Amino acid sequence: MSKASGLCDPKFYGLRKILEGNVDSGTELGASLYVNVGGKPVVDMHAGFMDELKTQTWTEHTKTAVFSSSKCITNLAALVLVSRGLLDLDAKVSKYWPEFAANGKEGIEVRHLLSHSSGLSGWDEHMTMEGIYDLESSAKLLAAQAPWWEPGSVSGYHAITQGTLIGKLVKEVTGKSLKDFIEDELAQPLGADYSLGVKESDWHIVAPVVPLPNLPFASNPDPDSILGKTLKSLPLKAEYFNEPPLRLAAVGASNGYGNARSVGKIMSVISLGGQVAGKVFLSQKALDRVFQVEVDSIDLLEMRRYKWGPGFALPVEDDPKIPIPQGNICFWGGWGGSIVIMDADRKTTICYVMNKMGEEDGCLGTDRTWAYVKEIYRVLLELDS
Repeated sequence: MSKASGLCDPKFYGLRKILEGNVDSGTELGASLYVNVGGKPVVDMHAGFMDELKTQTWTEHTKTAVFSSSKCITNLAALVLVSRGLLDLDAKVSKYWPEFAANGKEGIEVRHLLSHSSGLSGWDEHMTMEGIYDLESSAKLLAAQAPWWEPGSVSGYHAITQGTLIGKLVKEVTGKSLKDFIEDELAQPLGADYSLGVKESDWHIVAPVVPLPNLPFASNPDPDSILGKTLKSLPLKAEYFNEPPLRLAAVGASNGYGNARSVGKIMSVISLGGQVAGKVFLSQKALDRVFQVEVDSIDLLEMRRYKWGPGFALPVEDDPKIPIPQGNICFWGGWGGSIVIMDADRKTTICYVMNKMGEEDGCLGTDRTWAYVKEIYRVLLELDS
């Protein structure tokens, strides 16, 4: 019988039981869960193994690739710059990056990049992984091409390009790479062991991803559709996240490495009203914008309804798949099942990170993900009453 290690408030023993049961059944290989309420961790636990042979136990220091949960931290970095007056959500991207105005993109605003509605969900040409790792070159290609749909009208999930675009904006207004900005302005001040890419000296604590064969999108799409064009341009394979080139790269949309604690600590900035341990990261104005809908549409890649604020998904009413209540709550997750939820109404941050990828219906969440989230909200809603 598996036994989870770490902190677990007695009210969340049901959550611990689910985690332990998943490890025992083999549904889960290794995972970490984190819940912070009002600035205090009430769950910070882990269970299972780092490797498929089960020779290395998952420890409190283990981290792994969090895939698109990385977008949450990348987009938070942009909102920090909004709070400092260095970016304006309603300004044209070309104000900060003049070359971006080319080919009909002069009207695209910063908020469109953050809400997956800029019309740039992929590249016009097929990209190699080496091309994506070259942040300047890949950004230059996006600056030169035309949008694939009317910016701001609908969302089309920017699986990789969002990190490239936001990273370029961060570099233009700060002179720092996105990787360095996150390290200096978020991870270090918040005491979070999270980074874009991971240095070789830390590889011994990185749990390899256990991939699935299928992408989280429809197979064999119409090659002329937005989905078809996007997938054609992206060399997406989960195995890449176990290989040195991607571990050493800094792809802002997808190759953050951390665990539930480190991701949750950083994203508590939103749940706790923009201020953590006396340090202000977000202005009230920027925080308020997080929960305002920028686009509410059937996503052109996932073909399901999403509401996007500037940076994060917002709850959709009566969504049968996503068991997150209405309110001032935002969230997103990563390929295979990781998720981070920022609940400002309850001053609560929820995060789940794992190494064995699960089957998804689209880009967000697996049965495991939602079982954990349902149990956490069962407890939180009881505390509300």
